[in-house]
Amino acid sequence: MGDDSEWMKLSVDQKCEHKLWKARLSGYEEALKIFQKIKDEKSPEWSKYLGLIKKFVTDSNAVVQLKGLEAALVYVENAHVAGKTTGEVVSGVVSKVFNQPKARAKELGSEICLMYIEIEKGEAVQEELLKGLDSKNPKITVACIETLRKALSEFGSKIILLKPIIKVLPKLFESREKAIRDEAKLIAVEIYRWIRDALKAPLQNINSVQLKELEEEWVKLPTGAPKPSRFLRSQQELEAKLEQQQSAGGDAEGGGDDGDEVPQIDAYELLEAVEILSKLPKDFYDKIEAKKWQERKEALEAIEVLVKNPKLEAGDYSDLVKALKKVVGKDTNVMLVALAAKCLTGLAVGLRKKFGQYAGHVVPTILEKFKEKKPQVVQALQEAIDAIFLTTTLQNISEDVLAVMDNKNPTIKQQTSLFIARSFRHCTSSTLPKSLLKPFCAALLKHINDSAPEVRDAAFEALGTALKVVGEKAVNPFLADVDKLKLDRIKECSEKVELVYGKKTGATADKRESKPLPGKTVASGAAGDKDVKDTTVPKSGPLKKAPAAKASGPPKKGKPVASGAAGGAGSKNKKGLEVKEIVEPELSVEVCEERASVVLPPSCLQLLDSGNWKERLACMEEFQKTVELMDRTEMPCQALVRMLAKKPGWKETNFQVMQMKLHIVALIAQKGNFSKTSAQVVLDGLVDKIGDVKCGNNAKEALTAIAEACLLPWTAEQVMSMAFSQKNPKNQSETLNWLSNAIKEFGFSGLNVKAFISNVKTALAATNPAVRTSAITLLGVMYLYVGPSLRMFFEDEKTALLSQIDAEFEKMQGQTPPAPTRGTSKHIGGGADEGEDGDEPDEGGNDVVDLLPRVEISDKITLELVSKIGDKNWKIRKEGLDEVSGIINEAKFIQPNIGELPAALKGRLNDSNKILVQQTLNILQQLAVAMGPNIKQHVKNLGIPIITVLGDSKNNVRAAALATVNSWAEQTGMKEWLEGEDLSEELKKENPFLRQELLGWLAEKLPALRSTPTDLVLCVPHLYSCLEDRNGDVRKKAQDALPFFMMHLGFEKMAKATGKLKPTSKDQVLAMLEKAKVNMPAKPAAPAKASSKPAGGAGPAKFQPVSAPVEDSVPSSVDSKPDPKKARGGGVSSKAKGVQGKKIPSKSSLKEDDDKSGPIFIVVPNGKEQRIKDEKALKVLKWNFTTPRDEYIEQLKMQMSSCVARWLQDEMFHSDFQHHNKALAVMVDHLESEKEGVIGCLDLILKWLTLRFFDTNTSVLMKALEYLKLLFTLLSDEEYHLTENEASSFIPYLILKVGEPKDVIRKDVRAILNRMCLVYPASKMFPFIMEGTKSKNSKQRAECLEELGCLVESYGMNVCQPTPGKALKEMAIHIGDRDNTVRNAALNTIVTVYNVHGDQVFKLIGNLSEKDMSMLEERIKRAAKRPTSAPIKQVEERPQRAQSLNSNASVQRKGPTEDVSSRLNQARSLSGHSETAHTVPREFQLDLDEIENDNGTVRCEMPALVQHKLDDIFEPVLIPEPKIRAVSPHFDDMHSNTASTINFIISQVASGDINTSVQALTQLFQIENLAREASTGVLKDLMHGLITLMLDSRIEDLEEGQQVFRSVNLLVVKVLEKSDQTNILSALLVLLQDSLLATAGSPKFSELVMKCLWRMVRLLPDTINSINLDRILLDIHTFMKVFPKEKLKQCKSEFPIRTLKTLLHTLCKLKGPKILDHLTMIDNKNESELEAHLCRMMKHSLDQTGSKADKETEKGASRIDEKSSKAKVNDFLAEIFKKIGSKENTKEGLAELYEYKKKYSDADIEPFLKNSSQFFQSYVERGLRVIEMEREGKGRIPSTGISPQMEVTCVPTPTSTVSSVGNTNGEEVGPSVYLERLKILRQRCGLENTKQDDRPSLTLLSKPSVPAVASSTDMLHSKLSQLRESREQHQHLDLDSNQMHSAATSSSSSSSSTAANIDDLKKRLERIKSSRK
Repeated sequence: MGDDSEWMKLSVDQKCEHKLWKARLSGYEEALKIFQKIKDEKSPEWSKYLGLIKKFVTDSNAVVQLKGLEAALVYVENAHVAGKTTGEVVSGVVSKVFNQPKARAKELGSEICLMYIEIEKGEAVQEELLKGLDSKNPKITVACIETLRKALSEFGSKIILLKPIIKVLPKLFESREKAIRDEAKLIAVEIYRWIRDALKAPLQNINSVQLKELEEEWVKLPTGAPKPSRFLRSQQELEAKLEQQQSAGGDAEGGGDDGDEVPQIDAYELLEAVEILSKLPKDFYDKIEAKKWQERKEALEAIEVLVKNPKLEAGDYSDLVKALKKVVGKDTNVMLVALAAKCLTGLAVGLRKKFGQYAGHVVPTILEKFKEKKPQVVQALQEAIDAIFLTTTLQNISEDVLAVMDNKNPTIKQQTSLFIARSFRHCTSSTLPKSLLKPFCAALLKHINDSAPEVRDAAFEALGTALKVVGEKAVNPFLADVDKLKLDRIKECSEKVELVYGKKTGATADKRESKPLPGKTVASGAAGDKDVKDTTVPKSGPLKKAPAAKASGPPKKGKPVASGAAGGAGSKNKKGLEVKEIVEPELSVEVCEERASVVLPPSCLQLLDSGNWKERLACMEEFQKTVELMDRTEMPCQALVRMLAKKPGWKETNFQVMQMKLHIVALIAQKGNFSKTSAQVVLDGLVDKIGDVKCGNNAKEALTAIAEACLLPWTAEQVMSMAFSQKNPKNQSETLNWLSNAIKEFGFSGLNVKAFISNVKTALAATNPAVRTSAITLLGVMYLYVGPSLRMFFEDEKTALLSQIDAEFEKMQGQTPPAPTRGTSKHIGGGADEGEDGDEPDEGGNDVVDLLPRVEISDKITLELVSKIGDKNWKIRKEGLDEVSGIINEAKFIQPNIGELPAALKGRLNDSNKILVQQTLNILQQLAVAMGPNIKQHVKNLGIPIITVLGDSKNNVRAAALATVNSWAEQTGMKEWLEGEDLSEELKKENPFLRQELLGWLAEKLPALRSTPTDLVLCVPHLYSCLEDRNGDVRKKAQDALPFFMMHLGFEKMAKATGKLKPTSKDQVLAMLEKAKVNMPAKPAAPAKASSKPAGGAGPAKFQPVSAPVEDSVPSSVDSKPDPKKARGGGVSSKAKGVQGKKIPSKSSLKEDDDKSGPIFIVVPNGKEQRIKDEKALKVLKWNFTTPRDEYIEQLKMQMSSCVARWLQDEMFHSDFQHHNKALAVMVDHLESEKEGVIGCLDLILKWLTLRFFDTNTSVLMKALEYLKLLFTLLSDEEYHLTENEASSFIPYLILKVGEPKDVIRKDVRAILNRMCLVYPASKMFPFIMEGTKSKNSKQRAECLEELGCLVESYGMNVCQPTPGKALKEMAIHIGDRDNTVRNAALNTIVTVYNVHGDQVFKLIGNLSEKDMSMLEERIKRAAKRPTSAPIKQVEERPQRAQSLNSNASVQRKGPTEDVSSRLNQARSLSGHSETAHTVPREFQLDLDEIENDNGTVRCEMPALVQHKLDDIFEPVLIPEPKIRAVSPHFDDMHSNTASTINFIISQVASGDINTSVQALTQLFQIENLAREASTGVLKDLMHGLITLMLDSRIEDLEEGQQVFRSVNLLVVKVLEKSDQTNILSALLVLLQDSLLATAGSPKFSELVMKCLWRMVRLLPDTINSINLDRILLDIHTFMKVFPKEKLKQCKSEFPIRTLKTLLHTLCKLKGPKILDHLTMIDNKNESELEAHLCRMMKHSLDQTGSKADKETEKGASRIDEKSSKAKVNDFLAEIFKKIGSKENTKEGLAELYEYKKKYSDADIEPFLKNSSQFFQSYVERGLRVIEMEREGKGRIPSTGISPQMEVTCVPTPTSTVSSVGNTNGEEVGPSVYLERLKILRQRCGLENTKQDDRPSLTLLSKPSVPAVASSTDMLHSKLSQLRESREQHQHLDLDSNQMHSAATSSSSSSSSTAANIDDLKKRLERIKSSRK
């Protein structure tokens, strides 16, 4: 019991894991109770048990396990997190529960599985259960099958995937275990219940007895559709709804729902694909060509067996198809033809869509083979072509089918029509568009008039089927010519037709036509008409103008429909339709006279041929009156025109009579039923008179009337051929002029371009210029309709003529063809029937392309040419390709039949010779242009292989392939590419190039598609794998494409597709999907219906939804690409006009008054920060574009939705500019009152304003700029600072507007830029404006340059970014600009810089051409002649800009500094001018008394400059305070505000005065926490700058040169000491590396860097713990990698290698063996010798430590054994020199060397000194001399360190400067002066002048305690050190001659009196310091 009590105290979850079964049982029981109590499915309690549920079900104790299963079931049912446990729990159930003997356990296990399915984890459960089927334990297998069966029975086949189950069924039926076989049978019956006969095919091969049993069971099943009895959680609402309906007896509706619920499963999908290509007989291709038919038959039979497999694996079947096609087409044995056709049927059925690419090759051959009469052959061919049709689309094979329709053989015609009828049955109204129906109807209408009855019957059947599929409304326009009898016959056939998809499809088709009218059925006659009325509106998209459309629609529409009635329809409409029925036989003259006499007065007939013209005239007048009064039906047109043609006829000499005659012809044509026969009578005469001066116009009028009656295409053809068969040039030119005009009036449809082109070519070759001019005018008109492709026909013309044609085309460019005003097209296209109108324009476009004469080139694609293209020799292959290119070029436009060319070209796409691949791609581009839209049928066999080329490794090949794909897609549209699996197969290939190019292409094309084939889904899994591709570019492209896939497929579908991914991948992909969902663009709107009308007209506007944003309303579709500029400008404005015209209120305007109260900007906490984060994390698009794309506008709209009032947002994103003006007005009103809101949304406001910069409306732009001025004034008042994000997304676009042509705008933009400097640092503005100077707009360049000048003028050179040199070079480039204003601006800017910076400018500019330089010098001279008051004026002119420094520094709030800052500005503005050159430097002046009496308050004003005499040394030494003190009196206060401190110091660093800059930097490095912030990069640049400055010889020329050196020296020390030691060490190492690599660099530079490194080495013992050694060693590793030992040894100096060794030695010494643990950051240690070097050092140091004890005990003299070998001696000396070289042991080393030399006087140390520098040698010699003096008691002369100058600056100081130190007045003072003063001092103090005293060296580097600010104490120290140095140098000139040359330091010596004096000074200093404290 003791044990029990222990576990009973445990918590429930601990009990569940206890090793005692009782504890676990108790735990599970308690858990079960807890689970039942928790009501909240998201309770945190559930998560506690997440890891335990698997243990619940897999418990080893059967009793406990049962309880565990019960608890697990409740958990899975109720816990929100249960889904995470699916895999492990179900696998546990399968392995540990299903094998239990207890039925209850199995039942619970099964229930758990089903519950997981209910909580949407079906796929995972099914996967585990299927794994269980492979178990060796039959119990488990049976239980798994049973569970699967239950799941299928309850959830249905939509949730449970049947394919994997069916796949394993045959295997289960073969099992030895009866239980498994029985269970398999049950599940097979269950599957059959759901998918019916689709299951039969996969189970064909099981045991026949079993199959029979199954079939018996299947028969017993009820026939009704099964319904799922259990639903997923997400579907449970649906379940509730169903129950409700059933209880309410709503069976009808329920039935409808169920119909949708049960998925239609295709048996094909359930089958396994079989690979047959490898199983082809090896000799198949030889046998199929054999002469004996038996052999051919054998080959075919072998194929027939293989293709009987119901599903075939995809592969390259082109050779096999080619062979079968050859048999079908060429084989003489009809039996073999039938066999080959059967094989093709098998292939088509087995491959389905994958066979589509071969369909185009085979269809023509099969159709032509229908000439065979034998029924078995015909049947086989019919089966074959029907099967092939299902693998492709009617569109793809339409060309081939239509070509065969013209065949003379009636059987072929009949079978083709029947095939079309069967094909139509598979179509719906959407897959059979008008554009496709039109050519088929035209061809079939010919057949219904055929002489062979079987052809007529077949044609009727086809037309009837079409009528049934698409409805009367769509077909009627094409049947207008058909008489009533035939029309009735078509309708009769239509009623008999049964469509493949049954009524359902019909209904869906109709639904699609009229969404608002469900249940509508298309009937003929009046009902149809009524429906038509209603459907006009919905079809045109979401219109808000329905009433208008309706009102105008129906009345006109009634007329065409009622074409049967001849009654009172208005004449105009009748005319077009009557024309079509008039077919008139030619009448004899007698019959004509007889008919004419009935209608004409007898006198009229008699006088027709009178000799008197007046009688003839009178006769004509009477004739005219009669015609005018005559009724249409009674008018015998042919008779009347024949009477007019009666002698003298058209040879009439009197022009009045002739004019009358021509007018009567026109009247007859207009008023009567005028036939082509009648026209033939008069046309010749009309053409003859067309050139007549007096009668020409009448003749043209008559021709136009005839054209309206007989259609223009026919009339024009007749007229042109007649005109050009004459020789009269006047007639020819006038005929051409008439035709130009007629085309504009009638439109272009139906015209025979080919006939015209040959006539136009004749006209162009005419000698008469009028004929040529008319021909060119006609071409211009044709160009309007045909487009640029027209020019191709005239490329062979002479250049002069071609240039005239081009000029005419150019005139027409941009114009749109006028809407037809005459002829039938007027009625169809005039907008009466909008439903039809929708498709017309597209058809029109296609018609024009179709009208171009296409050449048949298949005969030129010979076998010889094809074999050439496939030759082994690349040169011959190239010849073949050249030939093909030539053929296409010559033909211009070609027919789609190109023989064997596709296969040949496909082979070349993977040619090993890349040049040939590119040539092939170029040919394919040519082919696309030449073949036009007909290229569609080659997409599968040629287009997809082009996509494969996108995976080529060569950039140029990929670019060519992309261009080719684009040119194809332009012709074909995207549908063909996306159908089938081809594209997804390409994306599946793991080629990064292919993937990124293909995804990029899809991302470009998908947004423009309005609908996509369902096959796009197949690409999704591969898209997901691309999202996780190893290649970054592929991942990026996949992410870019994601929103566009989602746009078409929807989020749900995409998310569902992630189900098959691994869990980790799934989460990542889902996250990306969520992100893409946000960026998902809207689907493009339906095409604007009237797109053929001019873009500016109200037509297109009428069809666009009013509320859509501007950019959406101009969809750029793939097919028609309008000029984007035009579309954006014209289209949008026209739309706005349309909207205003109609006065239709948009939604927003209705609500206007309701919700305009309240703030317009809503403050969202951290909203802006979040947006910036999102942009950085690339969650949203970065605001960066050349013109704003839709996705940017949508994104901005979305971001604004949370923080801008809804009504204002509607105004802001309205398509009409006036609403933008309103929005801006509101924003101006609310600017002051909503400051916080404005600042909170500032980034969005600025982005929206950038969009307005792209508007073309000036009023909006002006208003926007006005608002910006007010906005920036407000921001500067609020002391707001623009963020980087705001600046970068606004300034570049504002700068674009600087180049506006209007002065007002430019002025405003400059004003805004001016104000921006108050809220954004000028130095950061500079790069943006500099970028603006690169614009193509010269005004922008000039303005930007001027602006740069103003910035430099206001802020000095420090604004120039990245460096003044680079910036000035950029500016100077523009001096050579071709635009005069830009040149002037550039010159003025550089003159401004010159005024600020002086002659330095020329150095910074670099090399200029002579011309530019002379211009600049001239301009500078001119500028110099102007009065010198400029500098002061410049400050006054731009006070705001100058002030901005203060605002940046936030100093202006403190009263006293305002005065300072203004003085600072004044000083800055004057600093560049010559007056300031003579000011006295005061850095080192110091008034000690002043300081002593000072109580710590520092006065603000600058001290007066006092001239001091140093004769009387008792007077206090006056060293005034440094400038920096005067400038920053509140420096200590400012520490609290770091930002302001930094800003203030930076303002001084940027000062024109070098000392101010240096001291400001020193000050910056005094603040330790700031100094440590400096990064490696910053420190590197700083050190580089300082060292370069110290090496700059020009500083010596300055009076205060020495002081500058000292200040810089001091600063370097501060930087080295105060910076982050890791960063500074790293920076120095990188700097040393760079300086050694730079060949042009000065060796002094490297030397100084190394000295800084030595300094750092000395600091190492104190700083080693704060250093990141890993980083330093990484830098050393990099250094040693770049400079291996050998390379370093080649350096002129040995310092680098020694520096490196010293550094490493010190590190080793300080860290010991642990240093080897710090190599972690080095990836490959073998790349440098670092590790080896460290190991050697460690070993050496260990040896050394061992021998150290001995060294201590022995005397220095006897440290080396007398007999030591020479090698040992060398080693010993090397050791000594190493000590001398190190900081700590230098004295010890010198002492040892002294001892050694003393003991071995003959020892030669020269070799060791020889390699070292002069400086080191002199150091050693002096050191030895000092020791000697010490030892011999001659007084001590300490060896100093390196002097200030030598140690840090190493400035190559000439000898003169050593002896000259600047005194207070800056005059040169020699050492003698100081010597004299010192003598006087010593005498006064009673000291001798000879005695020397010991005194500490005052080198700057070795004194870390020097305060960072150059305070008074420092000044004193520096003064004293100067005094000492000068004294010492004077005394020891002989001693230190070496040091003099190398600018090295001196040892100090001075008399004791000086020392006393110095002590006195020191005491005073101490007092000052203590009083300060």
